[in-house]
Amino acid sequence: MSEDETPVVPEPAKAPESSGVDLARVALRAAKEQAKARGAAAQQKKQARRGGGLRSGARADGRDPLPLGAAINRLITERGWETPAAVGGVMGRWPQIVGEDLANHCVPLRYDDDPDERVLTVQCDSTAWATQLRLLAPRLVARLNEDLGQGTVRLIKVLGPGGPARRFGPLRAPGSTGPGDTYG
Repeated sequence: MSEDETPVVPEPAKAPESSGVDLARVALRAAKEQAKARGAAAQQKKQARRGGGLRSGARADGRDPLPLGAAINRLITERGWETPAAVGGVMGRWPQIVGEDLANHCVPLRYDDDPDERVLTVQCDSTAWATQLRLLAPRLVARLNEDLGQGTVRLIKVLGPGGPARRFGPLRAPGSTGPGDTYG
């Protein structure tokens, strides 16, 4: 390009002029939005004068009273307590799950719901029943997982009976731990 030539800048394209129908549509849309805003403001003023916000009407909404069972289920779901609640139900139904004989001698103590652990701890009243429960543990874990959902219980920790109070007195040998063959 030489010095005496000026660059030619194209003029911006003009928007097509709106016709009367298009202008009427735009004006109508703006008027509707303004009316809607005025109506919402008037409704809020009216509710404020009545002394409150939303009121319950003829149809059900989230503020209506719930039956106790539904309210508890909603609370359990909102808080994420499904697994602990299910395990608590198992502890309440322990005799139906393991049978009367085993339930008379073995009691569930606690459940560790840590995702890496998921251990149900059970205490038995004798070493014989503790051994029996250790043998039945794989089948019992499968039954519990079938009832509660897969992976809820990974392991059953079996505790034997607690021994009698260890008394140190004149009739005991120093360092004696008691009858270890019965308690432990």
